[in-house]
Amino acid sequence: MRISRKHLAFALAPALLLGGLGAPAAAAPAAPAALACAAPVPSATRPGYTVADPACDPNGTPFTATADSTVHTGIRDGAAYRIEVPKAWNGQLVVYAHGYRGTGTVVYVDSPALRAHYVARGFAWAASSYQTNGYDVGQGVRDSYALIGLFREVTAQRARSVYMTGASMGGHITAVAIEEHPRAFAGAMPVCGVLGDAELFDYFLDFNVTAAALSGVGIEFPATPDAGYADRWRAQVKQMLPALGVATGRPPVLTEAGRTWSDVVERRSGGERPGFAGAFAYWNTAPSSAPTPDLPFVFGLYPGLSGGTAGIAGGNLTDNRRTLYRSTDRVLPTAAEWRLNTQVLRVAPTAQPSRGLDGVPRVDGRPPVPVLSLHDVGDLFVPFSMEQVYARRALLNGRGKLFVSRAIRGVGHCDFTQPELRQGFDDLVSWVRTGHRPGGDAILNRRAVAAADFGCRYTVGERAVFGPACG
Repeated sequence: MRISRKHLAFALAPALLLGGLGAPAAAAPAAPAALACAAPVPSATRPGYTVADPACDPNGTPFTATADSTVHTGIRDGAAYRIEVPKAWNGQLVVYAHGYRGTGTVVYVDSPALRAHYVARGFAWAASSYQTNGYDVGQGVRDSYALIGLFREVTAQRARSVYMTGASMGGHITAVAIEEHPRAFAGAMPVCGVLGDAELFDYFLDFNVTAAALSGVGIEFPATPDAGYADRWRAQVKQMLPALGVATGRPPVLTEAGRTWSDVVERRSGGERPGFAGAFAYWNTAPSSAPTPDLPFVFGLYPGLSGGTAGIAGGNLTDNRRTLYRSTDRVLPTAAEWRLNTQVLRVAPTAQPSRGLDGVPRVDGRPPVPVLSLHDVGDLFVPFSMEQVYARRALLNGRGKLFVSRAIRGVGHCDFTQPELRQGFDDLVSWVRTGHRPGGDAILNRRAVAAADFGCRYTVGERAVFGPACG
């Protein structure tokens, strides 16, 4: 499945929608007309929350078994679950973790994008709604891990091996889950994942504070934003946009300051790479959502709007005190780069990623099992740099050989085709079974990333918005 521009309003709202991939429409046959969806029921664990009927998708479409599978749905401990077991089950289970769904109080479960592929290959799968919404990675880990025992209870069968997978925030959940429960999983496949934990929010900070410095607009980072702060921020951004050459809803025509800003964002989001111009235009044309729906997308993610807490941490997670902002790749910074670094707003953290499952859990980069990941080169929501952060941490921990990253030539968030996802999963399974590490991209090699053909090897299908096509 690919998230296209026409799906952006759904796929990216509210402002921090760290997404998930939906199920392929052809995965299940048409349901009997008499089958009706039940109304959400009160959560047994979270006051004020309700749990949607796991036998139906949010659009009212019933979730039913295929001709080749058996389906189990239900609600346990305040979380909805779905389990599907092929009739020709191979004894293996995939646990799927969905992405961020805003801060509403209705939780719901959905199906993974590879549902049909799992069933066709004989894999059972299980998914949870989690008990909470928000950026609650810890709860996602708890409820996803609980599916392993729930699967055994519901089906009366024990999986001989378990794979963990998740999209976006679900990628963060996947990375934490395999470190928290190193003996529970055989392999992992995060896609478009937040593999750099709080460094995602540092990137949001970088994007916004460099825009302010280069446009000459003074901004603040309130520890506790007051009721009027979103309006003040909106007014400040609307001063920045003309100085940068960005206009809401229209492709940018960058000024000199805007071109420098683009160069800085490119380096902070993964380095010089093909397709960045199209990606930068795409994300600066995309609208944000509440409380700043009239701003370009990433401006609505400014961490100052939440005091840097991501809505769940005990203080500000963001930190750019020692960040050296570069717009070139010269050995030494230019005079203009030094000037930018003296002008940019510096923010000190008051909290850190959690070593446990509270707040925003840290990803140590200690994979105990093979991990194969996919990421869009032009994703400026959860940027490509998340892959590089994880790769560096894994190398420092002596686990670099357990991580393979594949660059996909798309500009969206979780913009993957079915062939890309299927190949990734099949190659991961083969890696686990044979011990032979599959191919990936040299994401830590600056020259390889900047090459015109970067991402061509594993991209299946061209995205027009991306820009240059593979030869």
